[in-house]
Amino acid sequence: MEGYHALIFLIILLYVISTAQYATHGIEPAASDRATLLSFKSLVDDDPFGALSSWNNGSLHYCRWRGVSCGRHHPDRVTALDLKSLRLAGLISPAVANLTFIQRIDLSDNMLDRSIPEELGSLRRLRYLNLSVNSLRGTIPSSLGNCSNLRLLNLRGNNLNGEIPPTLSRLSGLRDLLLNQNMLQGTIPDSLGNLSSLVVLSLDNNNLSGAIPPSFGSFLSLKTLAIQSTSLTGTIPPTLANLSSLNMLLLRENKLHGEIPHFAELPFLSRLDCSYNYLSGTIPISLGRLSSLEYLSLGMNNLTGEIPSTLYNLSSLKTLELPYNQLEGTLPSDIGNALPNLQVFRMYNNQLEGRIPASLSNASKLNHLELSANAFHGTIPSSLGALQSLSWLALAINRLEARKPNEWSFITALTNCTSLRVLDLGDNLLQGMMPKSIFNLSTSLNILALAYNHISGIIPTEIEKLINLTVLDVCGSDLRGTIPIEISHLWKLQHLDLSDNMLSGEIPPTLGNLMLMDKLYLGSNEFEGAIPPTLSNILSCSNELPYERCDMTKVLKVLSAARERLLS
Repeated sequence: MEGYHALIFLIILLYVISTAQYATHGIEPAASDRATLLSFKSLVDDDPFGALSSWNNGSLHYCRWRGVSCGRHHPDRVTALDLKSLRLAGLISPAVANLTFIQRIDLSDNMLDRSIPEELGSLRRLRYLNLSVNSLRGTIPSSLGNCSNLRLLNLRGNNLNGEIPPTLSRLSGLRDLLLNQNMLQGTIPDSLGNLSSLVVLSLDNNNLSGAIPPSFGSFLSLKTLAIQSTSLTGTIPPTLANLSSLNMLLLRENKLHGEIPHFAELPFLSRLDCSYNYLSGTIPISLGRLSSLEYLSLGMNNLTGEIPSTLYNLSSLKTLELPYNQLEGTLPSDIGNALPNLQVFRMYNNQLEGRIPASLSNASKLNHLELSANAFHGTIPSSLGALQSLSWLALAINRLEARKPNEWSFITALTNCTSLRVLDLGDNLLQGMMPKSIFNLSTSLNILALAYNHISGIIPTEIEKLINLTVLDVCGSDLRGTIPIEISHLWKLQHLDLSDNMLSGEIPPTLGNLMLMDKLYLGSNEFEGAIPPTLSNILSCSNELPYERCDMTKVLKVLSAARERLLS
């Protein structure tokens, strides 16, 4: 304990001495810079890469120490401290405030903790301050508003709490303000709207409350406005339509309500994400005038009415996500021609009807097509097999038909989709025997869901070809015969549901070899004999048919969760 107090005394003494040097003319200010750097090092508890080892070399001028830069006009004065990504642990010394010529501080991607020194606010020449991705806690010093030349302030990825200081609005030249991924609270200061030079404002992943300030409509140079995953309420200010330079508007996962404003005059907007809110009303026709739009996500809201035909004029669209709304109407027959660059098309859980347009095959880069939980009818277009990049095809909970063998031809066509990982056709009107071509699908297939159709016949032994299956769901069908032991060769299986069929015979003991199995459903069949003791190898399994298995909406949520795991 005495050694600890002695260390603290030494640090304070160094700080006092270096400060005193600025108050006298008898000591060179440059000597203070050296003392300040040593003070900084003294508070670094861990330096696993030895990044600061050169800082002990008395023969090496401190301007040549690693991470230290000095100026041209004042060659002995420190102008930059760049020690990013070195896994440094410890505190930031308040003595850094004595580096009065410093313009750039980058300590990002380390393991620094405790608070940000209030003294940094005295650095009037500072233009760049990056303390992101550390373990800093406490509040953001209000004194940072005195760093009048600051152009970038990046504090993202820390454990900062408290409110956003209104004093930051004094930083009239600030271009980048990144406070995301912290634990900031309170409302967003309306005075931040005075930062007319802002280009990037990111407040994502905090605990903010209140509304988006209407003053944000004054950011005429702003290109990125990101306020995702907070708890903002209120409406989206119509003034945001004034942000003529805006490239990205990201308001995902808040509690915003009301209607979507008309954003027609945002010629550079390429990404608009207002998903996971409580927005209502119809999708504005004016969104069809956003000629640069590549990403549009409005899912998980309460939007109603038809999808405006103007959206299909946005030929630059790569992602169109409108799931979990109450949208109705049909998809245009030429959608694939109108949106040739489409890569992700998610419309599940709406009230859409009509046929699935065959022209979707003309969107040749399409890799995610998710239309589940709507009222689509007719056959599944075989033309989808032309989508060689297709990795996710989910058409469950519709009224899609395959009553004749030739209406299953889409399965043969899908064998051309060599990247296919998910095929979900559950709860439709598919009938007849499972075509053997289904087992010629991509060996990359992870999820095969055909539940709650009228598929008959046996489970073919060719099932073993789908070597990467993690989910196989054919419950609620008319399958007969025995469980082929070849299923036991699918060693990656985690979820196997054969329940509610007419399967018979004995349960293969080899199912117990599927050590990754998490869920096994075999209930409501006609099996005989004892349950193989080898099944005790499988954890968390059930031979019952739980009530929730009859709810295909819950099945869809399981598959949605699987999607997120696969994408990550």
